[in-house]
Amino acid sequence: MAVASGIAGAARLEVDLGAIARNWRQLADRAAPARCGAPVKADAYGLGAAKVVPALARAGCRDFFFAHPGEALAVRDLAPGVRLYALHGPTAAVDEMAARGVVPTLNTLDQVAVWRDAAARAGRRLPATLQVDTGMNRLGLEPADFERLAREPARLDGLDLLLVFSHLACADIPGHPLNAAQLAAFRRLRALFPAVPAALANSSGIFLGPEYSFDLVRPGAALYGINPLTGAPNPMEPVVRLVAEVIQVRRVDAPASVGYGAEHAVTGPSRVATIAVGYADGYPRSLGNGRGQALVDGERVPVIGRVSMDLITLDVSSLAEHRVQPGTEAILLGPEIDPDLVGTAAGTIGYEILTRLGPRYRRVYVEDTAGAAPAR
Repeated sequence: MAVASGIAGAARLEVDLGAIARNWRQLADRAAPARCGAPVKADAYGLGAAKVVPALARAGCRDFFFAHPGEALAVRDLAPGVRLYALHGPTAAVDEMAARGVVPTLNTLDQVAVWRDAAARAGRRLPATLQVDTGMNRLGLEPADFERLAREPARLDGLDLLLVFSHLACADIPGHPLNAAQLAAFRRLRALFPAVPAALANSSGIFLGPEYSFDLVRPGAALYGINPLTGAPNPMEPVVRLVAEVIQVRRVDAPASVGYGAEHAVTGPSRVATIAVGYADGYPRSLGNGRGQALVDGERVPVIGRVSMDLITLDVSSLAEHRVQPGTEAILLGPEIDPDLVGTAAGTIGYEILTRLGPRYRRVYVEDTAGAAPAR
C-alpha cells in the first residue's frame, strides 16, 4: 500500500518502508543476540521519521536514537512501548523529556547534574545513557570523567542507567587501527559499569565482527540503503527513488549555451530536457556540468549546465524524440543511481544526499506488507 503527501506537481520521492524494515531485520539477524536499535535522527535521514519510526516498530525495533530532544518528542506518540533516546543530551525541554519518557545521553558531568536535578524535581528515578569518548574526540564523557562517575556513584543518584556506549570513528575502514584501539578502550571503560548494557557498533561496525556488537547495535545509514561496506557490493536493499517529470524539451544548436554562466557550450545539434528539481530541493549544485546523471527511458543521460534553484537540464540528444516528451519521467535517485553514487559524484557522501532531500517533493510511502515481527 502506498501513502502520498506533499506538493502537487512536484517531483516524486518514493520511500520503501518495507525495504527499511527488511534492512533492519537483516542487520538485527547479523548482530544477534545483541538487540538492534535504529538511529532516526535528521527526520530519519531525510525520509520522514513520522513514517519510518512506526514501520520499524512494527518490524520489532524497540530502541530509537535521535540527535535533538525535540526530534524525539515530535514522534513520542507514534510508537507506544518503545524507547526514544536523545544523543545530544538534556539540552532543551528537560522537564518535558522527563515527563514524556525521552531518554537523554549524558555526555558531560554538567549534563549528568542537569538530569539528576530533573529526577529530583520529578520525584522519581529517571532513565539515562552514558556516552564515553574512546578516540573520536567529538561527543561524550572524557575517560577521566567517566571513571570519576564510577568512583563517585552519588553523582548518578536518581538515575537508572540503561546503556553505556561509544561511537566508532573509522568502522567503514575495516583495517584501520583506530577500530581495535577504540574496542580495547571501550572494553576497559564499560567494565566500570558491568551491570549496564553496552553498545559500540554503528552500521559498518556490525560488519567488523561479533566482538563489536556487545548488547545493542545502532545501525543508521545502512537502514536507508547506504552501503556499509567500503569497496564491496552493497548488502542492503535500496530504499528511495526520486522521480521528476520533464516539463520542457527544446532543440539547441551551436554556438548556443545552456544555463547560468553559459558554462555548457553546445557543440552541435542537441536536445535539452528541463526538469523541476534544483538545489532548493537538495539536489547538489556541484552535480552540474556533467557530474550528475539521470535515467530517462532506461538510458543514462548527463546533467548539463549549472544546477539552479528549481531546475536542472539534461542532454537527451542520444534518445529518439518520441522517447523524451513533456511528462516523461527522469529518475535522479534509485537502484541504478543510488545515494552513494550520487554522493561520490557530488564530492560528498550518500548520507548528505539523503538528509538534504527537500520538503517540496511529493512523498510516496510504500508500506511494508510483510507484517510485524516479534520484538527483539
